Amino acid sequence: MLVASACSSSASSDGKSKGEVLSTDGKGKKITVWLMDDAQKQWNDVVEAAKAEFKQKTGADVDIQWQTWSNYTTKLDTALLSGNAPDAIELGNTQGAKYFDADSFVDLTSVKSKFDNSDKWLDSLAAAGQSADGSKTYAVPYYAGARVMIYRKDLFEAAGVTKAPTTLAELNDALTKVKAANAGTPNFSALYLPGKNWYTATSFGAGSFGVKDVIAKKSGEKWTSTLTDPKFVEGISTWNKLQKDFSVGGTTSDETDQDALMAKGNIAAIVGNGWEVGSVVDEKSGNPALKDKLATIALPGAAAGDPTPAFLGGSVLGVPSSAKNAGLGATFLQIFTNTAQQTALAKHAIPNAKNLVSVYKQAAPANEAAGAAAEGKTWFIPNSPLWSGTNETALKDAFGAIAAGGDPAAELKKAEDGVLKSLNG
Repeated sequence: MLVASACSSSASSDGKSKGEVLSTDGKGKKITVWLMDDAQKQWNDVVEAAKAEFKQKTGADVDIQWQTWSNYTTKLDTALLSGNAPDAIELGNTQGAKYFDADSFVDLTSVKSKFDNSDKWLDSLAAAGQSADGSKTYAVPYYAGARVMIYRKDLFEAAGVTKAPTTLAELNDALTKVKAANAGTPNFSALYLPGKNWYTATSFGAGSFGVKDVIAKKSGEKWTSTLTDPKFVEGISTWNKLQKDFSVGGTTSDETDQDALMAKGNIAAIVGNGWEVGSVVDEKSGNPALKDKLATIALPGAAAGDPTPAFLGGSVLGVPSSAKNAGLGATFLQIFTNTAQQTALAKHAIPNAKNLVSVYKQAAPANEAAGAAAEGKTWFIPNSPLWSGTNETALKDAFGAIAAGGDPAAELKKAEDGVLKSLNG
């Protein structure tokens, strides 16, 4: 209700009332854009280039207001309700659904084709900016992050594994050797898979079931679950066998502490975001001695070249409906995400389109695995305003129970009941 009330503000001042989604009428104006400070620290040159091009095209200036994720949506809610919404804004890819459902953001569907590479946007990142049924686009993909397998090259090589595994069969064989070679190390995990790491468990489910409508799908106004689909259960059983055979991650833990645990030396591999390599070797919280001993690969799947689907994190960009200069805000996003800017951004993060991921992969050897994961099949949570931490807790509890010896189908049925109760109100 709070979000919906923010939608009743008058039309913007730069032509939006006339139906113009994109505007270049900016002479003498200044727009406000909220971006996370990740860009300020890593690709501020991209931001400055976009500002310059925007100024040249519209005559308007840009006030970038740098933000942090802490209490971000609360700040946005306040801005929407007070009538002080920015003209363009960055959102985490799991944050937008409640705003889109309430029409709190400008519908960009009619101008989607005018955004560079819109037909090649990363699937899961594009979905994060759409309505639940995928028929409308409210936000533009910005950049992504993908989970990969981070492993100790030295431990694998010492166990006789000199070639990175590319299939689940090869992974199982490699982990068997690594486990045997380190049998004398207390609490050793060849692959650390804590029971409540629902992102990784769900990825295995998606590997068998498919990435479309993983967890739940919407039919008309009703959500139905796919958690108990036999193919999804099959994938979870694969995950369960790996965690039973090779992990001492426990049944009540998630991935929160895995970087610090790997730094201690009794874990040969984890599944996490590519940036977690830096966390593992951090001088203060990690183990710098492991700096040259870590490598990353896309988590192997059933066949070579077809990795296990990764959850795609990242950000999208949109225009609040109540923005005073909504048309100019949309034009800034059009420029900020064009091919030139995204190619420059790709030196630092996974860009928003499949045809540009190769630039990211070539920027550094460490980028190869995350880039490959993003290029492959990826999955995303049900795009509903009613998706919440409650649903994630239901999945964590189910996977933890499965890891503790529970029947996968029975435990997933319990989670299914909770997820559907939430999604269907």
